[in-house]
Amino acid sequence: MIPVRAFEGKEVAVFGLGRSGIATCKALMAGGARVCAWDDNENARKAAEAAGVPLVDLNRRDWQTFAALVLSPGIPLRFPEPHRFVRMAQMLGVPVIGDMELFARAVNELKEIDRPRIVGITGTNGKSTTTALIGHILKANGKDVRVGGNIGVGVLDLEKLHGAAIYVLELSSYQLDLAETLRCDVAVMLNLSPDHLSRHGGMDGYVSAKRRIFRNQRPEDVAIVGVDDTRSGVMATQLSCEGLRRVIPVSAEYGLGRGVAVLDGMLQDSLSGRAEPPVDVSTARALPGRHNHQNIAAAYAACRALGLESSDIIAAILTFPGLPHRLEAIGAIEGVRFINDSKATNAQAAEQAIRAFPNAYWIVGGRPKEEGIDDLAPLFGQIRKAYLIGESTEAFARALADKLDHVKCRTLDVAVEAAFNDARASGEANPVVLFSPACASFDQFRDFEQRGQAFRQEASKLVKRRTPTEPA
Repeated sequence: MIPVRAFEGKEVAVFGLGRSGIATCKALMAGGARVCAWDDNENARKAAEAAGVPLVDLNRRDWQTFAALVLSPGIPLRFPEPHRFVRMAQMLGVPVIGDMELFARAVNELKEIDRPRIVGITGTNGKSTTTALIGHILKANGKDVRVGGNIGVGVLDLEKLHGAAIYVLELSSYQLDLAETLRCDVAVMLNLSPDHLSRHGGMDGYVSAKRRIFRNQRPEDVAIVGVDDTRSGVMATQLSCEGLRRVIPVSAEYGLGRGVAVLDGMLQDSLSGRAEPPVDVSTARALPGRHNHQNIAAAYAACRALGLESSDIIAAILTFPGLPHRLEAIGAIEGVRFINDSKATNAQAAEQAIRAFPNAYWIVGGRPKEEGIDDLAPLFGQIRKAYLIGESTEAFARALADKLDHVKCRTLDVAVEAAFNDARASGEANPVVLFSPACASFDQFRDFEQRGQAFRQEASKLVKRRTPTEPA
């Protein structure tokens, strides 16, 4: 745990008592703050109370005594409208911040010699894989690395700060919205496509939130920006023109005069302005597809910025085991391969999966995002058949009408069975059942992880049904 002493002797309101909220309370209490914690959910309150967190009904408190409101990232800050506690804090001039800002303030209190290095990773897609990959490379090279934030461990639950440590943090747009003083030695922006638009009031608000990862950087700091989509490419140009930090472009589509690219599985390092001999990274089995090649380029550039040698980085990339629910190969049944890409919660993520596994039997659907799947129309010819599940079933059926053979399965178990039967009957060599939903999970599952686990379980049931009973 990282104690936060910025509010020592002061009262702090904490609203939202999930995993990160409880960690926030403990970090503030360890730093001498008087915590007043609350959650509208009774079960969350019980869990916090069992963890030793003091509960105070914020609906009945005098807010003029609070030095800050620490808000869980999932609670509306501005759009569709601010939460009632946010409005209360704003009326009384109480700062509204998040756990990432508390982490930043703990870091900012340190002497420069004791300050750890911070690597922040954001973008619409690929954040978790790139975060885990950077952490893996650093650990493989003997660095004291702590990985967390929007992935795995909450930032304040990580091990305490010291100057030799490197914190590798996945940063969501929600977290960045609540961080004012966070400074990343290395800040990574992978890509930008429409997502969480209602939360940010539209695309401009979403892009603005993501851009906050570069706030507070100094000339010695590094910004790594994917340039394969227009919005990120424009951002890279703007950052370069500002001249406030070193900017490194990365790509999986274009050769770069200065930067890092991975083209057709070959990594090209031109960070010095001179192209080094290309290196084959196509054998990194856990990182298939063009989007993962951009992730490789970004992770390589970040680790070079941290002082690692090229050969050491490449060796670690090739041993990366991958992450669950991100183009995860979970096995094969009678020659049919199953790919779990439950983390694909929007169309752009699903696009990368379809490109990585063309001619797949595609399971898609859930709670649809505003952009739907219309942008995937140019790829429909690369899909054998679609199996529709969840709330999006009827809308996606209309989108696919006369464009792609599809069936309304509605539930995951029905879709897995149907996709497997069609793939097995196709006579193709090693056909793929691809679960890449392009939707949020909340219509039928708690989160993408539970959804991905359900896909695994349904595939396992197929194995059991087709495994002969052993003789007694």
